[in-house]
Amino acid sequence: MLKRTHLCGSLRTSHVGQEVIVSGWVNTYRDQGKGLIFCDLRDREGLVQIVFNLEEVPEDVIAASRGLRREYVVSIRGLVRPRAGGANPKLATGEIEIVACEVELHNASEPPPISIDEYDAVKTNEEMRLRYRYIDLRRPRMQEILRTRSHITKLARDYFQANGFLEIETPLLIKTTPEGARDFIVPSRLHEGSWYALPQSPQLFKQILMVAGCDRYLQICKCLRDEDPRADRQAEFTQIDLEMSFVEREEVMEMMTGFVRLLWSELFKYDIGEVARITYADSMERYGIDRPDTRYGLEIRDVSSIAAKTEFAVFKDALALDRRGKPGVVKAIRVPAPCEKLTRKVLDGYSDFAKGFKAGGIPFTKLGANGFETGVAKFMEPVKAELIEALGLVQGDVVLFAADHWDIATKVLGELRQKVAQDLGIVPAGRWNFVWVVDFPMFEYDEEGKRWVALHHPFTSPNPGQFGILETDPGACLSAGYDLVLNGSEVAGGSIRIHNTHVQDRVFDLIGLSKEEAAMKFGFLLDALKYGAPPHGGIAFGLDRLVMHIVGTDNIRDVIAFPKTQSGMDLMIGAPGPADQSQLDEVHVKSTVEAPAIG
Repeated sequence: MLKRTHLCGSLRTSHVGQEVIVSGWVNTYRDQGKGLIFCDLRDREGLVQIVFNLEEVPEDVIAASRGLRREYVVSIRGLVRPRAGGANPKLATGEIEIVACEVELHNASEPPPISIDEYDAVKTNEEMRLRYRYIDLRRPRMQEILRTRSHITKLARDYFQANGFLEIETPLLIKTTPEGARDFIVPSRLHEGSWYALPQSPQLFKQILMVAGCDRYLQICKCLRDEDPRADRQAEFTQIDLEMSFVEREEVMEMMTGFVRLLWSELFKYDIGEVARITYADSMERYGIDRPDTRYGLEIRDVSSIAAKTEFAVFKDALALDRRGKPGVVKAIRVPAPCEKLTRKVLDGYSDFAKGFKAGGIPFTKLGANGFETGVAKFMEPVKAELIEALGLVQGDVVLFAADHWDIATKVLGELRQKVAQDLGIVPAGRWNFVWVVDFPMFEYDEEGKRWVALHHPFTSPNPGQFGILETDPGACLSAGYDLVLNGSEVAGGSIRIHNTHVQDRVFDLIGLSKEEAAMKFGFLLDALKYGAPPHGGIAFGLDRLVMHIVGTDNIRDVIAFPKTQSGMDLMIGAPGPADQSQLDEVHVKSTVEAPAIG
């Protein structure tokens, strides 16, 4: 077999005059007549042009070259020379070509069911791409994504190992703890009637590692949650998972800021600068969301006190609302002029958009040369001066309102803010805005269950100085949690953990977990905390989401080699699928339904 000496995409003018052997897939084939045949050979590094001069090669090479077709797998020996007919600036190898003198066919290929061409791939049905993933992954774009993902994991390992982290693996077969998302469960063959669960995260194990004295832990790990996939989420995903001992929040955030600064510097030569910080409360008030996109303005303002002076029934009804002692609000967004794209039709459509978030609608008005005009203008005239001052309005600005319970008004304007930015095309390209969101509430109240629920997870510590509030007013208690947000997407989340058994017991009690339930689900952690647990905290980066941002896609399936569909199926291998009855018998399981055929 011809032994490869170079990758196709690695050849340059410095290789001119050298005899090389390249291997790969035939990307294109062109018989020019006049004794010349051209083909582009492709491997993961790129393309190189091969020239067959039929007047200068043996008969077996002539026969082999004429038999080549797209996606045939070959090795070719030849001489590198400057490209005849001028360079191709679209190719990294565009200044050279290889004049072939020997061909070895490794494998023929049937006509592929999907195209490798990038332009055609965009139009290809995604189901077909996933069914024939081994062909789809041959595309240069997909190869580049896989290379980038590999580079990111190497940078992560290098950075954290240089900072004293140990890479340690945690188990995949663990105990089910049905809190939050659903577990994937696995029946035990050796322990009849018992079940393992696949880990939703290594959270408890990495805390145990801190109790064990490992000090700093790193793992690039698979996590599994039995939940419906979305464009930016899969049931099976990858985390860069970290934990540190004897640290406070600032040290964890500083370490992780250094990591993303390294990534963007290495991958883009881009300086992310100082990472801004915003509290959860401020983020919700200004952006209506706890993962704010700070690349543009359109900030939300509470104008309840001004709205109360109007005769607009919608405002008055909203301000009369009350939920657990929290009165209704009127909030507004100033959309700066020019606003020509915000036609009456578009503005009316925003009310339909709002109804998807349980809001009644989006009242609006516009500041003209002689005062407010259109929409709810007549109700705003009596408070014109106050509203102009509060929102900083100038002529041509549009004002969008939401009037409802605080949570609904906040949510709908947070979502509408993003939609307006897209509609107006004001989201800047090529800009990376990182922000740390801190001081989350420890709990939120579940009206239906009539109990407190941990906003992050029940192992998150209160902020220093908040332990007394945890006892007296848990709804006001702030956690030592922190999320790293990039351009409106959470890319990492973590917290300082509870390392005191009394505090952990109190949190479990608040969320309605009895001592017996806590011992059954988390007994090993509670036991470990009794034996000298250090202060510790950590974080997990969503590797898939990081890669999505870095390669510029909004589909998580683009950055995973073998992803699942929206319904959780692997179309390439036909999973999930039926199991033999003998397999079910071995693990003491009986199915109540017949598994449908896949395919």
